[in-house]
This record gives sequence, C-alpha cells and structure tokens, in this order.
Amino acid sequence: MVNLNKVAKKTKSYEYQLIIMRHANAESGSGKSDVDRELTDKGLKQAKKVGKALAVMSLIPDQIRCSGATRARQTLERMLKYFGDKPGVDYRKSLYEDGMQAILGEMSHMKPKTKRLMIVGHEPTVSSAAQWLASPDSDPALLNVLGLGLSTGSVVILGSDKPLAQWDLRSAHLIAILTPKDCAA
Repeated sequence: MVNLNKVAKKTKSYEYQLIIMRHANAESGSGKSDVDRELTDKGLKQAKKVGKALAVMSLIPDQIRCSGATRARQTLERMLKYFGDKPGVDYRKSLYEDGMQAILGEMSHMKPKTKRLMIVGHEPTVSSAAQWLASPDSDPALLNVLGLGLSTGSVVILGSDKPLAQWDLRSAHLIAILTPKDCAA
C-alpha cells in the first residue's frame, strides 16, 4: 500500500506539480460512440476515491484541463466535490483527439502562477506523456509501470521547480503513480 502522507510531502517539495489522470472505469461499446461512453458504477467509485485522496493530501489543483469525452467529464465532476471552488476548469476536445501533443500544449500555456495542473485524459496518451516528461533518474519501478500503461482511474504525479510552461522532455521528477485502490481510505 502506498503511503499517501509521504506522497503528499514529496509532491509539495516541488514548486510546480503536474497530475495526469486516466479517466475512471467506463462502459464498453454498448452501441454508443466512443466519445459518449459513460462511467460504470465502479468508475464513479474510483473517481470519488481519487478525488477524496487528493483533497486529503492537500493536492487540489489550481487549474484542470479535462478531455471533452463523457467518461472524462464524469470522472472530473465526481472529483470536483472534493476540490471546492479553487480549480479553474476547462474542457478540451483536443485532449480526446490530439494525443500527447495536446497535453504538452496545455502545459505550454500555463502561467507561472499555476503551481499545480491536473489533466484528465485517456490511454495511451496519459502514460506516454508521463513517460516523456519523467526524468530517467526517476524510480525505475515507476517508469516501468508507465511503460505498461495506466489502469482506469490512475493518477501520475510529476514535480519540478520550473514553471510548467518551461518543462522539457525527461526533466520532471516522477513522484508517484496512484491507483484508486491506493487511494482507498
């Protein structure tokens, strides 16, 4: 089991933080278009656990960018109950359609006052982006997990003392990867 207090302390040792999340568990095909798939009951519970854990760790984002796909929006809506009024939220079609470049693009537009950005998106984009951003001197076990891909509802936390718009590839410290099970109280 992951020690959330240690994760929180380590995260806060960096001035700037990026939280990348894969949407929670969604229904399979079910006759809907991919963009319209909704969360399952399991997915709703996953989103609640992760949102609550981030709030308990005082890792509430300043800004959130979320894919416009239904399952990503539902994931974030469930989490916002724990975040209060603090985060500015924008929904982006590009985070569904444009892959890793969309994540890097969102980061490049962040002003230095944004200390903690959260992006809610999809696989394989979220794990690929985290892999490209993570420094090679990060924990090899965590880097290996990114290579395998993230399960639904999982969160990657990266940190740096540089503003988000100045992050280069392979320059951020990979702090943690949390699954919904890690976030269970």
